[in-house]
Amino acid sequence: MSFRSINQHYLVPAAQGLMIFGIISLCQPWSEFLHTYGVTMTLFGLIAFMITSKIAPDPEDEESYLEESLDVLEINDHAGKNGSKTAGSF
Repeated sequence: MSFRSINQHYLVPAAQGLMIFGIISLCQPWSEFLHTYGVTMTLFGLIAFMITSKIAPDPEDEESYLEESLDVLEINDHAGKNGSKTAGSF
């Protein structure tokens, strides 16, 4: 598993969760500790999200993209042979 996939699957959601938990910590009345550090948690989550969201995901394989586009072309070709209307024909 590459760092980019770990980033997309674990780090970005963790940063978002930390931001949400920080906001919830600010709004709750039961724990003074959570209320005190709610802004800090929100800021750390925001900074972590800004950093992790800049990392691009793994590029898709060109072969799978080519195979998918060929499948679509085959479907469109098959629909044209059967006489059914396609999006561009009137």
